[in-house]
Amino acid sequence: MNTQQTSVLTAEHVTSTIPGPATPRAAASTDQFVRELYAEHGTALLAYAARGLGNDLHRAQDLVQETAVRAWRHGPTLTLSADGIRPWLFRVLRNLVIDEHRARAARPDVLHELDDTVVPVGDGTDRALTVQVVREALGDLTTQQREILHHTYFRGLSVNEVSELLGIPPGTAKSRTFYAMRALQRALAARGVLG
Repeated sequence: MNTQQTSVLTAEHVTSTIPGPATPRAAASTDQFVRELYAEHGTALLAYAARGLGNDLHRAQDLVQETAVRAWRHGPTLTLSADGIRPWLFRVLRNLVIDEHRARAARPDVLHELDDTVVPVGDGTDRALTVQVVREALGDLTTQQREILHHTYFRGLSVNEVSELLGIPPGTAKSRTFYAMRALQRALAARGVLG
């Protein structure tokens, strides 16, 4: 709805939406009231709430919804001209944002119990298992692949140093290292370590 199509909310309109007997007409009036409220003020209220809550959009939407519910409940007591309801809505929303900050300050974030938390233990078990799996995977490689990986990764030699040591061109040492690593990755993936 644009501003020309949106009707001004009137006290009679809101009075007809106050909770009472559930009739189809009362439900339609309530829906219309909420739609008009959101069409006129929803975007501005949501932007205000999101800024006040550190861009927590989901919580901001909850507070805007609560503001709309309070407007619906207090309808007969409000001056519902376009100028009268907007300041009231922002005041209610501001109070809700302040209450939200106070509530978060009063209660710290929920801490997980120790039983639910996986705490790594430095007993060397993970390292021993990793070494075992890598040894098994290296067993799947050819002698040439194991040799090139031994020099480049375990001894830390450069490509030029490995090429001199093995008497092969640097490009060959580089490509052998590449293909040996691919073979090792496949062997580890077969064991469920890499995916």
